[in-house]
Amino acid sequence: MPGVLDATTRTDALRKLAEGPLDILIIGGGITGAGAALDAASRGLRVGLVESRDLASGTSSRSSKLIHGGLRYLEQRDFKLVKEALRERDLLVSKLAPHLVKPLPFLYPLYKKVVERPYVGAGLVLYDAMEGIKRPVPHHRHLTLRGALNRAPALLEERLAGAMIYYDAQVDDARHTLTVARSAAAHGATIVTRASATGLLRSADGGRVTGARVRDEESGREFDIPARAVAICTGVWTDPMYEASKVKAGYHVRMSKGVHLVMPRSAIDASTGMIIRTEKSVLFFIPWGDDRWIVGTTDTDWSGDRAEPAATVEDVDYILAQANRVLDRKLTRADVTGIYAGLRPLVAAAEDVSTTKLSREHVVDSPVPGLVSIAGGKFTTYRIMARDVIDAARESLEGSEVPDSVTDQLPLLGADGLPATRAAARRTAEDYNVPVETVEHLITRYGTLVSEVLNPVLKDRSLAEPLADGYPYLRAEVAYAVTHEGALHVEDVLARRVRLLIESPDAGVSVAAEVGAIMGGLLGWGRRRRAAEVKRYVEFAETSTEALRSPDDLPSSNADPEVAVPA
Repeated sequence: MPGVLDATTRTDALRKLAEGPLDILIIGGGITGAGAALDAASRGLRVGLVESRDLASGTSSRSSKLIHGGLRYLEQRDFKLVKEALRERDLLVSKLAPHLVKPLPFLYPLYKKVVERPYVGAGLVLYDAMEGIKRPVPHHRHLTLRGALNRAPALLEERLAGAMIYYDAQVDDARHTLTVARSAAAHGATIVTRASATGLLRSADGGRVTGARVRDEESGREFDIPARAVAICTGVWTDPMYEASKVKAGYHVRMSKGVHLVMPRSAIDASTGMIIRTEKSVLFFIPWGDDRWIVGTTDTDWSGDRAEPAATVEDVDYILAQANRVLDRKLTRADVTGIYAGLRPLVAAAEDVSTTKLSREHVVDSPVPGLVSIAGGKFTTYRIMARDVIDAARESLEGSEVPDSVTDQLPLLGADGLPATRAAARRTAEDYNVPVETVEHLITRYGTLVSEVLNPVLKDRSLAEPLADGYPYLRAEVAYAVTHEGALHVEDVLARRVRLLIESPDAGVSVAAEVGAIMGGLLGWGRRRRAAEVKRYVEFAETSTEALRSPDDLPSSNADPEVAVPA
């Protein structure tokens, strides 16, 4: 079946990669790597992708979850980036991924009566003008003081002079990345997770890259993947990848840590997203689902663990302090139910340049024949980045006529035929004997593939039950994560296929055993393996949310978490 990443057939995918040869091997399963795989496969190339952990396990699941033009980059006069991002935003909203990317209004509070409104207004006029005439989102609007407070009663009225409303868009970043990867698979790409590229293969004279040496992280076995070209799309892992391969890079990547807080919708009384200026950057208040906010972000240099950047108590306090500058009801740590930290891969200009001043534009490097890499950029412009890196790689594909990119014409998996699927939601609900609200929830996550998710419910009614009380996710989505989305571990499901790691006050720990049982039934796990998976997830969740707990709440280092594992 096209576009299926079946965890139970992973061994076959590994064998196919090793047999080769590929036209191009993509290293990295974030949004850029997934986009590059789709771009290359849709040009007719033989494509493989390896990711050392899970799809979107790094930056691509820890963003602000916005598809936006970058309004604040206008002040930096980065007009090319803004225009490019606006075009990509509109493509995603209207054509490529309307099931995943939704328009979202933002309120921009004004505090200087005379100066700020014409200044911000002029910027938004330019923002709208750069988008063009045909647009899937409304134009900006001016609001009076009363209009601003009607939309956002949470705002402190003191000094407030009114507001502007403008539109950008929102996405579940991990689900979008996964959908791009599955779309690549639908066009013939072979995608394998938990497989680390440990070095590059070279020609006999050492002058050309001819593939990569890869370690299967599940079995420990190593094998070679021959390829005519290799593309490194590893974000903050780019420098270590170059170093391990003994190749001199044309740039270096600086890591900037961004932290976001998650809190209930009741904590902030507003009917729209909001954006405020801070001394360093901006702070977003982003509606998430029907009953949560995401508030962030920070922008600080990071030199620690690339795999799991740690949010700190200071990060939490900074975000709360910045938010409380403009809120009538002050937020406290008790309002925060979730937290996550990600790393932005910024192309370094100089060691003494603040990360907030570096451009988000990307850089493509071709240091030796057969090898290309890409770094920098924004989530919104991933398709452009993917196009550019594959354009650079085709110069290494001698003797082949590689067509130009066509991804601006390719709806992602689940997008084609979406209006009919939405119109048939009630009939689908009747066919599977589930509430209409359940089908509507699934459509926002899987689009036209909703029946694929629900088909197992016809044989096992337990899969139609909610995974966790108070959340819309179904147990069927856990099974689908294994059979169609390549999930290999409990963490893969709770952190990225569903978002209980950041949405649930207990980070999804209470349902980890149930997830392990569903996955175990499909992947052949015994009781010991299930227990190990649950324990691993509990430890991961505790580390991820440590900044929200006081020292008295932290578990002792030698204490094992108590988990109930179904037989």
